[in-house]
Amino acid sequence: MPLTLILSSHVAASRVGGSAQAQALAAFKVDAMVVPTVLYGRHPGWGPPGGAAVPVEAIDGMLDGIEANGLFVQTDLVLTGYFASAPQIRAAARAIDAVRAAPRDIGARKPFVIVDPTMGDLGKGLYVPGDVAEAITADLVPRADLVCCNAWELERLTGAPARTPAEALAAARLLGKPVVVSSVQREHEIGVVYADRREAWLAAHQRAEKAPNGTGDLLSALYGAAVLDGLAPSYALARAVGGVAETISAAHMWKASELPLVAMAQRLKATSPHVRMERLA
Repeated sequence: MPLTLILSSHVAASRVGGSAQAQALAAFKVDAMVVPTVLYGRHPGWGPPGGAAVPVEAIDGMLDGIEANGLFVQTDLVLTGYFASAPQIRAAARAIDAVRAAPRDIGARKPFVIVDPTMGDLGKGLYVPGDVAEAITADLVPRADLVCCNAWELERLTGAPARTPAEALAAARLLGKPVVVSSVQREHEIGVVYADRREAWLAAHQRAEKAPNGTGDLLSALYGAAVLDGLAPSYALARAVGGVAETISAAHMWKASELPLVAMAQRLKATSPHVRMERLA
């Protein structure tokens, strides 16, 4: 089975971060090794989360143990998300380099690295320390095969507007990396744009008044699962955004305050009839 290394938060009572991504990937029969950057009781959006950041020495030790068991060479996907300190980010960068440097058989699949530059959002601004944002930009984004961010984060990374589909496409191409950018606005719709040097797509659906926390984490995990399944970018985008949209819809229907990932496991694998695909370039 495919194997993923996740470096992100562990939040016990909220379906966010690395633990939520591992749940989502399980629906695709993808094993996950989660190296937590923080151990929280709940999402900070609910109030003081409880718990604490994981010391970088513990993160390095966990990564050493994974490598010692010969698992870097078996890693097919790396997902990075929330970090509490710049030293944690440097540890993640070293791990990405080690995963890529691990000797593989000729013809074996190369590991795919998705970086979610978790640092801020519209209306909230920067919600990590400045040195964390700088380290993400300097140490993780250059190592990404795909940057999976929201529009505000893409604006911070590029200095260009990214609110509309056309703006998001232009900003993504300034970054010089394949990008999946969420929270793109168009009239009554909200969407996600995929863009690389050759093509660009918009996956849009009806805007919801409110969504539970963790949709960005879910999006990057679902897109990663689609990459492991060998889907082309447009199909990967459609399936990933469809899974997020259906999960948000189910949360509203069930009046759930968290993403119902386990209950929605089968729907995560299917495209949604509510998602409209449009080619941008």
